Amino acid sequence: MTPPRTTAPRTTPPRTATAGPAALGIDIGGTKVAGGVVAADGTIVATARRATPGASVSDTEDAIVAVVDELAAGYDGELIGVGVGAAGWFDRTGDTVLFSPHLAWRNSTLRKDLAARLQRPLWVGNDADAAAWAEYRYGAARGADLALMITLGTGIGGGIVLDGQLRRGSHGVAGEWGHMRVVPDGRLCACGNRGCWEQYASGTALGQTAREVARTSPAAAARLLERVHCEPDRLTGEDVARAAADGDPLALELVTEVGMWLGQGIADLAAVLDPEVVVIGGGVSKLGEMVLGPARDRLDRALPGRGFRPGPRVVAAELGPQAGMVGAADLVRHDLAALRAAPPPGADPLLR
Repeated sequence: MTPPRTTAPRTTPPRTATAGPAALGIDIGGTKVAGGVVAADGTIVATARRATPGASVSDTEDAIVAVVDELAAGYDGELIGVGVGAAGWFDRTGDTVLFSPHLAWRNSTLRKDLAARLQRPLWVGNDADAAAWAEYRYGAARGADLALMITLGTGIGGGIVLDGQLRRGSHGVAGEWGHMRVVPDGRLCACGNRGCWEQYASGTALGQTAREVARTSPAAAARLLERVHCEPDRLTGEDVARAAADGDPLALELVTEVGMWLGQGIADLAAVLDPEVVVIGGGVSKLGEMVLGPARDRLDRALPGRGFRPGPRVVAAELGPQAGMVGAADLVRHDLAALRAAPPPGADPLLR
């Protein structure tokens, strides 16, 4: 018997503008440094970008500074500061990038280096944290007392907003949901462990499962193989997503499987954190209800205490790929406001 649906109805408050000057938001990915001038209501009013020279720390910093300089030179109004979000593990202060999977940072003093060059108030941190904050302030998690962000892309990242504050954890690396172990001795993950969640519920997982099926049962995967000239090793998660959108039965089955794994992981997070809302972002989220529907169904079946407790709302992110940029800009504005309201002794004007 299917248990009753336990997810609470969506009650998103309206988006509200806040007075204040604009800030610069920078989102650093494996291929590009994207920046924007972000107004206090979350609107992006100007953008700039550079390629990310990921093999070089100094060249990456040069690209960040170039984007900031270009945006600042082209904007006539006041810019309150710069927020920088990057893929990687940061310490709790945001001073140091402990590790970045796609860039050259290893125990790198990114905040100190950028503060010396930019000479502006600065927030630096994880890009998924910035996206989580953006969705809380302006997007699908507005008004939530406890919101989780899950970014589904090559892997799985995320962030936590609790009682109106971004929570980074004791060591700065909270929200790395993708490395929860869901299958003992399962697929090998880049983190060094086996059976991590992102090996089953991500764009990478979608492509890997498709390749496995295509190698063992090429007849079943015939329509997928047509897309890559019958070379199974060339199949990617993007190929599967496009095929699912076109109605390919196997692709739809694979997307459903990713959704089921997603829902199982959300049920595990709900057992520990009891969030009000879980926001799904990242490239895989573009599949919409094809992946979110199965996720909600699995959550309803796997939620501990189902039928006797509410579960979280599971919703698509509203800000798309610009969430990291918007969130980083708003975080420097938020930190400056807090600093001015209650400045601690010896507060750094180029804040964390």
